[in-house]
Amino acid sequence: MVSLQNSPTLHRTLFLNSFPQKHGASRSPRREGISFTVKAAHEPSASSAGFLSQDRPGRREVIAIGTTAPLVFLFSQNSSSFAAENKKGFLPVTDQKDGYTFIYPFGWQEVSIEGQDKVFKDVIEPLESVSVNIIPTGKQNIKEFGPPQQVGETLIKRVLAPPNQKTKIIEATEQDVDGKTYYRFEFIAQAPNYTRHALSTVSVSNGKFYTLTTGANERRWDKMKERLQTVIESFKISNV
Repeated sequence: MVSLQNSPTLHRTLFLNSFPQKHGASRSPRREGISFTVKAAHEPSASSAGFLSQDRPGRREVIAIGTTAPLVFLFSQNSSSFAAENKKGFLPVTDQKDGYTFIYPFGWQEVSIEGQDKVFKDVIEPLESVSVNIIPTGKQNIKEFGPPQQVGETLIKRVLAPPNQKTKIIEATEQDVDGKTYYRFEFIAQAPNYTRHALSTVSVSNGKFYTLTTGANERRWDKMKERLQTVIESFKISNV
């Protein structure tokens, strides 16, 4: 089992309390290790995904554990599933219970991480991944947390990157899709031995705060950015 340093409880206890309260000082979070298991038929994966990733992208370690094709768990293939466009080279995911859909690149493997709703990653390039996280909120709209730049900076520094990484937000934008507001962020998280270039989209609906994050090693960004942008743009939330 591979230990991860970002605790999923940070989303529950830190992020939603990170916005201006004007009372008291915030404390630095303690990031605890967690572990994950692979949702494939036989072989486990070698690393984490999304904003929990702390892996060193080493091919030898991954191959030693196993690199068979993924067994993808799709909740359904109804109209809402294929509303994610089912583009060539991508596979759709639909969660009818929590009300969201997205697509991810074919060949990524599903893994299970405690506290995360969905995680898919590449078995050879472990920094190439997509994660979905959902937490309850009393807010009705993402705008209630503040403007895109403010929300993005707080989310990236507090949740999407470990405290030992240097982060830089490149862009923060707002989009309205089918009556729902989404914030989208592009950012870089620099570790001592690698730099991850990532995209994230967040929204509020159904009494929940949704976060989808995808990214890749900076050295592969030019090759992957169009596919990762497709993943971000495919994320849609429905009323449940």
